[in-house]
Amino acid sequence: MTIQTDKGAIAIEVRADLSPIATGNFVALAGCGYYDGVVFHRIVPGFVIQGGDPTGTGAGGPGYEIRDEPVTTQYSRGTVAMARTAAPTSVGSQFFIVVDDAARAALAQANTYQIIGNVTSGMEAVDAIVAAAGGVELPTNPIVMTKVTVRHP
Repeated sequence: MTIQTDKGAIAIEVRADLSPIATGNFVALAGCGYYDGVVFHRIVPGFVIQGGDPTGTGAGGPGYEIRDEPVTTQYSRGTVAMARTAAPTSVGSQFFIVVDDAARAALAQANTYQIIGNVTSGMEAVDAIVAAAGGVELPTNPIVMTKVTVRHP
């Protein structure tokens, strides 16, 4: 999968073996253009960039939620995982990319964010998105996912 932004392209290897339901949901949404034009609405330096909310507020989603799945591997820089609320079965369309290995402990403490893959190239674009936010968690001019494409091997 590739996310195109004004800060560069982010290539993601999506792995169904990590979270089959969440991965299938993510790929299906991307495949139908759901993420095109959606922003990275939440930027936390040293932690994550988060996107996938069509309203850009952090409160939106696709209108449905999927079942929780166990987290079977560790979070690290470049991990892509589904975002959720504290409520069970609250995953929809929002996802995040971990920007620093130091986030591992906080994410592992919750251990409820279904991991769906890893960034294989483009972490410099992720870092540029963090820099563009200027330390503001909810930036007023968030970076847009201009096009998200899925390539099936």
